[in-house]
Amino acid sequence: MAIANRDGCGTAERLSRIVAADGSASHRAPDRLSRSDVAVRDVADALHQLCSLHGRHPGVVDHVAASDLHPSAAPWLAQAAAAFAEERAYLIRVSAAAGPPPGTPGQAAAEAALAAQRNAIDLLARSARPGCALGAAIAVTLDWPVIRRPLDAAALRLGLETIPATLPSPAQTLRLIVSVTDESPIERAMTFGLQQLLAQHRGLWDMLTARAESRG
Repeated sequence: MAIANRDGCGTAERLSRIVAADGSASHRAPDRLSRSDVAVRDVADALHQLCSLHGRHPGVVDHVAASDLHPSAAPWLAQAAAAFAEERAYLIRVSAAAGPPPGTPGQAAAEAALAAQRNAIDLLARSARPGCALGAAIAVTLDWPVIRRPLDAAALRLGLETIPATLPSPAQTLRLIVSVTDESPIERAMTFGLQQLLAQHRGLWDMLTARAESRG
């Protein structure tokens, strides 16, 4: 597919760089949780907290797909929504096999932080500002392959089968960004939604790291 113009291409490249710099790939927690020598309790904790954010339906992409704010994005959203339905089921299955989260000092504070993150994600996903919710959906889609690393590692460690990822590829997602930004001036709102969603992911990894350290 040809890129329509330099502005759309520039936006796609810039958002991709933001995901690389500010997303889960820039945090040490996903790689740590993917190692075979990490404590199972840390893995169980991570999976449980991920379920709290992304194991719910409707999720970020579902909300955006139902909004009708971006008709041209409908094929991408349909693919992403179907893929995330599989990802949710996979996340829940692996989380159940890993067992309940371990007791951790400061549990009340952690639960409050998670509630705040869930609320922030829901607000982004339901935003009526054109581009904001789509930016959040793009962020979770581009960031998910890194989140998948500890999930797949846990599945293999627990003797479960992994599943193939069917999310839109990064190339498909970048083409979507070009397409929608060519149609309307939503770059600023899209960037905001993307950055705020990534901030919630970073907050989750920070919290999981702190919880693991507090357990010793």
